Amino acid sequence: MATTVASGAWIEVHADEASDAIVAAMGHAGVEYLFFTSGSEIMFYQEAIAKARAHGWPTPRLITMTHEHPSLNAAIGYSMVSGQRPVATAAHVDVGTQNYGGAVHTALRSGMPVLITAGAPPVSYPGSLRGARDGGHFWLQQVPDQNGIVRQYVKWDYRLEYQDNPGLIVSRALQVAQAEPMGPVYLSIPREIAMLAMQGARFPTTQQLGIPRPPAPDPDAVRTAAELLVRAQNPMVVVSRSGRNFATLEPLRQLCELLGLPVAEGAWRPFQCFPLDHPLYQSVTSLRDADVVLVLENDVPWLPGPNAPGPDAQVIVVDVDPVRPRIPTLEFTATLRITSDTLQFLRALQPVVEGMLSASDRSRCADRTQRWADAARARKERDDAEAQALATKAPIDPLWLAYNIGQVLDDNCILLDETLTAAPVYRYVRLNEPGRYFRNPGSSGGWGPGAALGAKLARPDKDIVLVTGDGFYMYAVPNPAIWAAAHYGAPFMTVIFQNRSYSTGTRATEQFYPGGYSSKAGHEGGYFDPPIDFAKEAEAAGAYGENVRDPAEVGPALRRGLEQIRRGTPAVISVWLPRILHDD
Repeated sequence: MATTVASGAWIEVHADEASDAIVAAMGHAGVEYLFFTSGSEIMFYQEAIAKARAHGWPTPRLITMTHEHPSLNAAIGYSMVSGQRPVATAAHVDVGTQNYGGAVHTALRSGMPVLITAGAPPVSYPGSLRGARDGGHFWLQQVPDQNGIVRQYVKWDYRLEYQDNPGLIVSRALQVAQAEPMGPVYLSIPREIAMLAMQGARFPTTQQLGIPRPPAPDPDAVRTAAELLVRAQNPMVVVSRSGRNFATLEPLRQLCELLGLPVAEGAWRPFQCFPLDHPLYQSVTSLRDADVVLVLENDVPWLPGPNAPGPDAQVIVVDVDPVRPRIPTLEFTATLRITSDTLQFLRALQPVVEGMLSASDRSRCADRTQRWADAARARKERDDAEAQALATKAPIDPLWLAYNIGQVLDDNCILLDETLTAAPVYRYVRLNEPGRYFRNPGSSGGWGPGAALGAKLARPDKDIVLVTGDGFYMYAVPNPAIWAAAHYGAPFMTVIFQNRSYSTGTRATEQFYPGGYSSKAGHEGGYFDPPIDFAKEAEAAGAYGENVRDPAEVGPALRRGLEQIRRGTPAVISVWLPRILHDD
């Protein structure tokens, strides 16, 4: 039966069992992919999706993932790079849910609309229902509260039950996920419930339930913010998450050029919020001399200390969730907190500011623009000179590798960055178009390979480049993502900073216990040397792999990796660096 939609009416879809309605609701909500890890109770997804595709009905495409952790990270990466499109995952009961691991934390902190699903073990007596218990493991998989595993990391959770309209529940889940502040939701689906017989299904789509429009700012608050910014002598903007909406970059650029506003990164920088090669972009810089600070969607706008704004600075916070209640302790003060979508705020602010500016104000703003442009140019020149001075150093210096990454990236590249401060790739990135640079949105290492796979599925026309440290790379369970990239024709290049060291177990340990027993013992627990051969490991998963030890070969190796992914083969380039706090 063909799908029909009437104005205001629930849709009617073909459904032989509840799983057909589940899949149809995802398809009608625009869910393009379901990242799937097999289990003994979720084979209903395979049948329902294959049936829908055979008939040409709306349905997500099933992407086989051989581990749940990169599967969920792939969903997160897909949503980030696609511009916050909804996406779904499926895992095996409680154990598969636990295998999602730290990616559940990342999903929460990403603010992406991910429908995380898992099967739930059947509890029906053997033979009483289709899909009832037929194996001893099903008794072992029943736990008092499977959803409780992830409840504190999601916006909404639900267990599908006998009396539920399955299409409605999925539509509701995706409505909640896409309502601001966006975020992940979790749905557990018992096997016998998914296999309940149906004769067609009726339910509202997610769009019929309605996705709330992003909140607009209070006009009085906009005027107050405009007055503070126009009067300021040394205002600054601090960004972090506003770039999740790619449309914010252009109005922010216009506002900054109008007022001579420099743009600094907050202490956490998951999204590209401003053109990275713009003269007003200051990357990571001190805020101590700022008299007015405009903070856009920032969990941690700065680290308290000497580089934070002074006690007399006026702070304007703009966010759809301006008090961040999911972070229990948050001590950053503000003069003005505005509940608003960033794009709505910038569009409202621009004309108010323009109406306030006098000729002398515009002249002052132009002078400020030149001053910050000079600072940006000098910073870039210093950074380039510092890296170029290390061009022949062996082992390869991380700055030289970071510089070369910046040099090989072209207009077709999207960069995913999961490096730490010891490998400051951000200092050499010159990407300016929206949606070109992303970082791990949470603090659970290992986001990168899965996210890169999702990114390539979201933007198959782009070259996806992931840069990561070797510690985070190992956390990522990378080979399932590389295998899927080869299998589905979604290649990406991974560049690994291989220093065989944990910065937490070396530099951070030395900071708190300088010259202590751990230092004298060689920081046991801080090194993993000799390391895994990541190039050979990648080859085993169907990728091109290369180890690099010669500093003269860094640039050529990166270009060889790009050539491989442009021919359809995933690539892993592992670059040998000195160990932290160690003479190699």
